[in-house]
Amino acid sequence: MHRTHDLEIFPEYTVTQLLFKDLKNAAELRKMAVNGEIKGALINPTMIVDAFQILVAANKAVHLHKNGKMKTRSLYSEIIFNLSPTNNISEAFKRFGISDSDNAVYIVLVHNKEETLNVDDIISKVDGQQIDVDQVSELTDAAIVKKLYKVAPMEERCGSLLDAVVCRMATKDVA
Repeated sequence: MHRTHDLEIFPEYTVTQLLFKDLKNAAELRKMAVNGEIKGALINPTMIVDAFQILVAANKAVHLHKNGKMKTRSLYSEIIFNLSPTNNISEAFKRFGISDSDNAVYIVLVHNKEETLNVDDIISKVDGQQIDVDQVSELTDAAIVKKLYKVAPMEERCGSLLDAVVCRMATKDVA
């Protein structure tokens, strides 16, 4: 149900992705993440087009973390920030982080391969139905994603929504 992927540029790091729907304890999970009880990024899946989008954000976050160039305080907040098409940190959390009323959550865990990760411990804290991360598109609000990333109809004729989103994520720091 969860997906684990080694980062190509940083092979010592692994990204684990989990997706839940019918979530009943979003407020509790958010509080646990803020208190450091959950070491992961809690993301609103309505803003995620594909699992690849998460990998791009995580890869960039690890790169910035290793080079001491993060714009946020933690690796997990950096992942959320990197999903955003803008450089406004609070806006990124508002759009991509979970809120107390959300009924789904996308959890992203990044760990060094030498560390042990207990995925079952994270899963046990979530009161919701775990689904395969490949099903994230069923939860995506494409209209909001298109509006936020300013994807023009013409652009979708020559590429996918995922292409447009990843392009904006990758180039937001380029002046």
